[in-house]
Amino acid sequence: MNINVPRGTEDLLPANTKQWQVIEETLKELADRYHYNEIRTPMFERTELFQRSVGDTTDIVQKEMYTFKDRSERSLTLRPEGTASVARAYVQHKMHGSADQPSKLYYLGPMFRYERPQQGRTRQFTQFGIEAIGSADAAIDAEVMAFAMECYQALGLKSLKLVLNSLGDQESREAHRQALVEHFKPHKNELCSDCQMRLEQNPLRLLDCKVDRDHPSMNQAPSILEYLNDYSNNYFNEVKKHLDYMEIPYVVDETLVRGLDYYTHTAFEIMSEAEGFGAITTLSGGGRYNGLIQDLGGPEYSGIGFALSIERLLMALEAEGIVIDPDYALDCYVITMGEEAKYTASKLVYELRKAGFRVDQDYLDKKMKAQFKAADRYHAKYAIIIGDEEVASGVANVKNLAEGEQKTIALDEIVSELDITL
Repeated sequence: MNINVPRGTEDLLPANTKQWQVIEETLKELADRYHYNEIRTPMFERTELFQRSVGDTTDIVQKEMYTFKDRSERSLTLRPEGTASVARAYVQHKMHGSADQPSKLYYLGPMFRYERPQQGRTRQFTQFGIEAIGSADAAIDAEVMAFAMECYQALGLKSLKLVLNSLGDQESREAHRQALVEHFKPHKNELCSDCQMRLEQNPLRLLDCKVDRDHPSMNQAPSILEYLNDYSNNYFNEVKKHLDYMEIPYVVDETLVRGLDYYTHTAFEIMSEAEGFGAITTLSGGGRYNGLIQDLGGPEYSGIGFALSIERLLMALEAEGIVIDPDYALDCYVITMGEEAKYTASKLVYELRKAGFRVDQDYLDKKMKAQFKAADRYHAKYAIIIGDEEVASGVANVKNLAEGEQKTIALDEIVSELDITL
C-alpha cells in the first residue's frame, strides 16, 4: 500500500530545503539587525487561547482550526497563527517584568489551517513573524512595517505595495460597528449565511468576506476612518508621518480590516504587484493589538507584529524571476583506490570535517572515473586522490578541479595546506 502525505501538506526535498535555508537565514539576520530575539512556542495550545484572542466569529476559529481532544478530554488546537502563542508566553513568563522593554521577539515555524489547498496556500505552512510588546509608540508601528518590507527587499523583490489602515480604539470601533449594522441590516437577506451571523456578532468581519466581496453594499459600507476619535486619528497620522520620514511609500485602504479580532489601530498588508502572481496578491500582514495582553491575564500593555508565509514569499520570487542559488559546493571530495586507501580516507575526511571543511567521499566502491564525476556533480573545489601506494608513502594527490593543477602533499599536512588555500 502506498501512503502519501496528507492533502494540503508537502515534503521539502534536499533540492528545495537549501533554498529555504537561505531564506530563513536572511530573515533571522534581519531580525538580529532590528534587535528582535527568537521565541519558540509549542505547536499546539489550549483551544480557548485562539478562541479568546483570534475571535470566535473569525473564519480561522469557526472553519480552519485543527482541534482535537487529548486523553484527558482537554481541547487542544494546532496553532493557526503565531501572535496568540507569543502573547500567552509573554504573560505566562511575566516578560513584562524585564527591564528590556518593549520585548522584541521573532518566531519561525509551522502553522496549521484547514483551507482549500492551492498554490501558496497549504494546510501546513511555515510562518515567520515578529512581535514588539510593551510600547504604544507610533514609531514602532513604522519599524514593524519597515522590517516587513525589508524581508522581501533583502531577497530582491521589487514589485511590492504597502497598504495600511486604522481600526481605531475601542470607542472608535464601537461607533463604526453601529454604523455597519445600520448600513447592512436592510441587505441582510441578500448576504451569505456567514455574513448574516456576522452582522449580529461582529459586523466588521463582513468587510473581510470572500463570498460577498462584490455585493454593492460592500463598496458603500461606512469607512472606519470616518469614525476615528481624536486619539485614534492622531495616532494614525503619527504612524504615517514616521513612514513619510523613512521615505517608505504606502497606500491607505479604508476597507482593510485583517482577519483577526485582536487588531486595534494600525493594520497593514504587503502585496505583490508582480505580473502573474495570482488573484490573491497579499504576501503578509500585521497590526497593533492593544487589548490582547490584558485579555490573556497580563498588564495593560500593547503590542504590534506581522507574519509572512514563506510559501507565498517563494511564489513572489518566482513571479519576479528571482532565483536563489544556494552554495552547494564541497571544499573537497576524497577519491580512493584500494582497501588501505579507504581506511586512510575515513580518517582524513573526519579530520577535514573537524577543521571546518565541507567534505565527502565515495561509499559505493565506484571506479575512479565515476568518483571524479561525483566530485564535479558536487561542485567540489578540490579532489584528494588516495591509492594504496600513496598510503604506503604517506602522501595524497590534491587536485584543483577548476584549474587542473595537481600537487602531492603529505597526509599529515593536508589539513593545514588546505586551510591556507581555501
